[in-house]
Amino acid sequence: MKTLCTARSPVNTPCAPKHRHLQFSAMVAFGVGIVLTMAAIIRPASALELHSSDFADNGPLADAQVFNGFGCKGGNISPALSWSDVPDGTKSFALMVHDPDAPTGSGWWHWVVTDIPADRRSLPQNAGDATNPNAIPDAHQLKTDFGLAGYGGPCPPVGDAPHPYQFTLFALDVAALEMDANASTALVGFMVHAHTIARTTVTGTYGRPGK
Repeated sequence: MKTLCTARSPVNTPCAPKHRHLQFSAMVAFGVGIVLTMAAIIRPASALELHSSDFADNGPLADAQVFNGFGCKGGNISPALSWSDVPDGTKSFALMVHDPDAPTGSGWWHWVVTDIPADRRSLPQNAGDATNPNAIPDAHQLKTDFGLAGYGGPCPPVGDAPHPYQFTLFALDVAALEMDANASTALVGFMVHAHTIARTTVTGTYGRPGK
């Protein structure tokens, strides 16, 4: 007599192997579906990217970007920067430029800008000139480790290997950090990181050969 297999067939019938196989296949399909769904949820739609037309990532900075002082004789002109693939929810940007190899124990901050409007996608050359109120409209240039607001170019010790100058752009979830003009870079960094949605870095290098 032919056995009729159903979804409720007992496990001790000839239907059991096929029944268990169907159950296992359904569980695998369900699990794969969950994994794919979760991947779609947590995978970012885009990755924030930062570029400069004045230097290549991990390439040398030009004399135009070098500090003018402390024995350095550069133009102290901030490089042009542009960015793309801004994540949803971005309400402003912050830019911080750091030399982690400066011999201070904590590096050196060369440029700190907050409250860059969310609709901006670039900064022109010399936007770091804090004496020009129209350099970055509606943004705030804060004090660096030079003790002044605005861009201060590289000027590493003579004979050091080229230092890395990390230009990091942060996409923030607030329109303004409302930092005091005399806020320390540590406090600015704390507030920036507390509101970061995404960040991206492009690095320029500069060294001063030994005598």
